[in-house]
Amino acid sequence: MPDLFAYTDGACSGNPGPGGWGVLLLAKDGEAILKERTLNGGEPETTNNRMELMAAISALEVLERPSTLTVVTDSAYVKDGITKWIHGWKRNGWTKKGGLKNAELWQRLDAAQARHKVTWEWIKGHAGHPENERADELAREGMAPFKPPAK
Repeated sequence: MPDLFAYTDGACSGNPGPGGWGVLLLAKDGEAILKERTLNGGEPETTNNRMELMAAISALEVLERPSTLTVVTDSAYVKDGITKWIHGWKRNGWTKKGGLKNAELWQRLDAAQARHKVTWEWIKGHAGHPENERADELAREGMAPFKPPAK
């Protein structure tokens, strides 16, 4: 059975501002890529954190059957949120002192993750990691329709 990886990234022009998300899904056998699929999208008025979350959500929701995969993100917010902080938020009815931003997206990510066996991996962004750079390109493409034309 091939190993499945989802490389995810979000981008925002201004924060808030137009934003995009991108996903590079790879089925690999060792270093050999057996199958590749890309996804992206965007919103006219959003934040970078929301786009990072949408990338991870989209990667998990697009999978048609329960899968074992590694989600690779350059967002410590997403990785720490889903692996550490989420347990307390759920215990507290999806709240936290000072308010829980993006609660509906965290709930959606939690539901999407529940169908799968997910390993979360953080990597440094913009550090020459080819798959992360590709996810970043996809996120910028997803944002492009929402950016005002350059003057």
